[in-house]
Amino acid sequence: MSADAPHALYVDDALLVLDKPADLLTVPGRGADKQDCLATRAQAIWPDALVVHRLDMATSGLLLMARSKAVQRALSDAFARRLIRKRYLALVHGAVAPPPEPWGLIDLPIALDWPNRPLRVIDAVRGKPSSTRWRILSPDPRWRAFAANADESNACTRLELEPLTGRSHQLRVHLKALGHSIVGDRLYTDAAQAACTARLMLHAWRLELTHPETGAPLRFESPCAF
Repeated sequence: MSADAPHALYVDDALLVLDKPADLLTVPGRGADKQDCLATRAQAIWPDALVVHRLDMATSGLLLMARSKAVQRALSDAFARRLIRKRYLALVHGAVAPPPEPWGLIDLPIALDWPNRPLRVIDAVRGKPSSTRWRILSPDPRWRAFAANADESNACTRLELEPLTGRSHQLRVHLKALGHSIVGDRLYTDAAQAACTARLMLHAWRLELTHPETGAPLRFESPCAF
């Protein structure tokens, strides 16, 4: 298997669970330079692999693919009905104030920013309903140096996120609206913040679903690289 072969956590006749690296497209983009992607790499090994959902190019972590049209429809329906649960880990700028409950909720509508595509914005008029649960995790000592000798505004906080809807750039836009953009976000932070690390600090670390054919509960986890 080549170095470009996708890392598969689970394979059966119905579905695949793959671990996407950061800075790799989920599906081909426009232009000859944007044809390399996780879907193409997967289909080189499993020709029947079909896309069910996507991760942003800059985001790493768990991604689900179907191996038939029937399973693709079943999984897409499960996503629409919120029967598939995804959890993400993120490192964000600033010292985040704890929510009043163990989990906070960001419930803000998101719309495409047409003059600045592909950016998204919070828009109470044109936006689609969008919800994200979040909580603060224990401080990560590996990131103390990042905020060493800095004031509170230059500190970092490690969060766990659960998107309840699936809008493009949802987590990135919601955290910006919270006042704590994701570290390394080259779309939604200023140049200085974007340049502080080589990648977007956002990782899809847990995926839970019911197998569409057997009915068995499935749970997958991918260790976070940051």
